[in-house]
Amino acid sequence: MSFASLKANRQKAIEKLVNAAESATTKASYGDDRLWSPTVDKAGNGYAVIRFLPAKNAENLPWARYWDHGFKGPTGRWYIEKSLTSIGQNDPVSEMNSQLWNSGREEDKEIARDRKRRLHYVSNILVISDSANPQNEGKVFLYKYGKKIFDKIMDKMQPQFEDEQPMNPFDFWSGANFKLKIRNVEGYRNYDKSEFDTTSELFNGDETQLEKVYDSLYGIDEFTDPSTYKSYSELKKKLYEVLGEEEIANTFTVEQTQELNTTREARVEAPRPSSVSTNEMSDDDDEEEDTLAYFAKLARE
Repeated sequence: MSFASLKANRQKAIEKLVNAAESATTKASYGDDRLWSPTVDKAGNGYAVIRFLPAKNAENLPWARYWDHGFKGPTGRWYIEKSLTSIGQNDPVSEMNSQLWNSGREEDKEIARDRKRRLHYVSNILVISDSANPQNEGKVFLYKYGKKIFDKIMDKMQPQFEDEQPMNPFDFWSGANFKLKIRNVEGYRNYDKSEFDTTSELFNGDETQLEKVYDSLYGIDEFTDPSTYKSYSELKKKLYEVLGEEEIANTFTVEQTQELNTTREARVEAPRPSSVSTNEMSDDDDEEEDTLAYFAKLARE
């Protein structure tokens, strides 16, 4: 899709994005220099201005959505893996969490809460202002964010009040800068005060600069590509190792693993439905900063 086509077809973008987000509702690694994250001070407060950007391919969504798990087992080892529920398949941690949650025991529910899924979105952004790291300004990065920020995006695309006009935050010409305001609330990063500025053309519509940004966009398919996910049996073996149940983990021999694993191509053609119980606790409503990168760092220590 050319830059000219992106501009010509942008009027249809909001409806497409809203429908995709509603439908969704009903391979980055630690140290990845493509990823940008805001810096906070000693009090846990931070501020930056960014601009959400369109997808590299205009046929795709400008965000990727996935879940992961990150928790420390009784062995002291960490389980840090993307959840297969991201691609519509059964995941061993979600299955175990459902069993724990449905046991009726409060101590089991607490364990399930500690191991719950964490929801992430990934989009291309342009850093407008980053006083803590001014070398980032004017550059394109990938930004990983949670449900609270995504809800603010949806509020702009699908406003609740009659006096508000729908706005596509990912649009070069009729989008808006996003003021990221971070506070420390009870030990967690809070983004409630973050907000979009008034609608404006990026670079005042200078198409030379806009096309340069467009050519700098990263692909985000890797975050939801089944080939980047471990198989169900690999994850289950890892889970039992982290929990210290070596006898069970050792039953997953190489031969059994190969037999249990379907190819990643087969998993795409015939995905297994998620078995997460509807009685399991809600795990999508937190904007926790306990991201995969954070846990990966801890796992190395």
